[in-house]
Amino acid sequence: MKIRASLPDQGRDLRLDLFRGLANWLIFFGHIPHSLLAWLTIRNYGFSDGADLFVFISGYTATLVYARMMLERGFIVGATRLWKRVWQIYVAQLLLFLFYTASIHYAAQGFDIPSLMHQFNVAGLMDQPVEILTQAIVLRFKPVNLDVLPLYIVLMASFPFVLWLMLRQPDAVMLASFVLYIAARHYHWDLTSYPTGVWYFDPFTWQFLFMLGAWLVLGGARRLEAIAHARWALWLCIAFLVFAFAMTLSGPVPALRALFPDALRAAFIPNDKTYLAPYRVAHLAALIVLVVHFMPKEWRGLEWSGFAPLIKCGQHSLEVFCVGVYLSFVAHFILITFSDSVPMQLAVGAGGLAIMVAVAWYRAWSKDVDRPVPRLAPAPAAVKALIPPPPWRPISERRRRRHEFAERLKLQRAAAEGSAVRRPRE
Repeated sequence: MKIRASLPDQGRDLRLDLFRGLANWLIFFGHIPHSLLAWLTIRNYGFSDGADLFVFISGYTATLVYARMMLERGFIVGATRLWKRVWQIYVAQLLLFLFYTASIHYAAQGFDIPSLMHQFNVAGLMDQPVEILTQAIVLRFKPVNLDVLPLYIVLMASFPFVLWLMLRQPDAVMLASFVLYIAARHYHWDLTSYPTGVWYFDPFTWQFLFMLGAWLVLGGARRLEAIAHARWALWLCIAFLVFAFAMTLSGPVPALRALFPDALRAAFIPNDKTYLAPYRVAHLAALIVLVVHFMPKEWRGLEWSGFAPLIKCGQHSLEVFCVGVYLSFVAHFILITFSDSVPMQLAVGAGGLAIMVAVAWYRAWSKDVDRPVPRLAPAPAAVKALIPPPPWRPISERRRRRHEFAERLKLQRAAAEGSAVRRPRE
């Protein structure tokens, strides 16, 4: 089958990192119930929230990375690298489950708050620990707030085969994804949870957001570019966002209910998150159009230092996500145990974000340390004499080579700049 997909130009799009980091922050705030912090999420001002953004960007970035790998190195290499990532996410889910449930049990027993066990859906651990752990391993048992990663695992595990087809027939696969989304919503197809119920994020409907991100990478964005940049599309999206803002706030603000008939409000409230209501997809699409208009890929504002924490969190989203979910429970526990005053809420929120950013920076530093240092050919004596000794003693061989490599690059740049300055005069 002929390859029909077209990949975008190489180069990192910082907007993806920025908004994936923002999604992690929004998920952290949204998981702290009955607090001022929950009002800092977009779910209170529109139909979609951080989870929608996270799944969409995950599909987009996974396709950016693995589609090119599959084209250049073959299906086997691309598929095995994808499944390696699935294994990493699965291990992260299990470790998060262990730390999360152990902390809830310790807090409930140590501080005599038995309601925590029921509030976070882990009360069954006391009666059937082996059965609960077994169901957690197969992703059927999930405490409250641990629903996103199982969805991500299922979508990524099946993605190698879908990506192989999508590289050849992107439009047909996207159409099949849409048909599956409509059928799953109509018939309420879902996976079962333990001991009862279904998955909070239905994989058969939420796959549509994941696949939409993949389709945009493989040529869909280029075909929709003219529409996304049209002025009528911008005003239509703004109008829909204003409508979503008023409709969502009509729940907590009674004065806004008079703007909408009861039949119209019943179509949007309560917000259908499990089966991914179409208006959630439309709301996210409207936000994407605004980003395309006002924040192009080459926008210089992305280099602003104020965005650096968000971008760094987006570049290491798995670690930051797991830490954020765990910290959301810690923040909730602090607020119900010690004080839920506004200053305390702001303090635990700021502290949680600081820890998430610190984890992201540490992961970036750790990867840089683990990156192999290039071995250079011995430098001529004249060049070696120009390289100053490193400013520390003693020094490892690894640091010596890194220092010499950096200094030789500086000398090469200086020589190149000097020749460029002299050339016009000659």
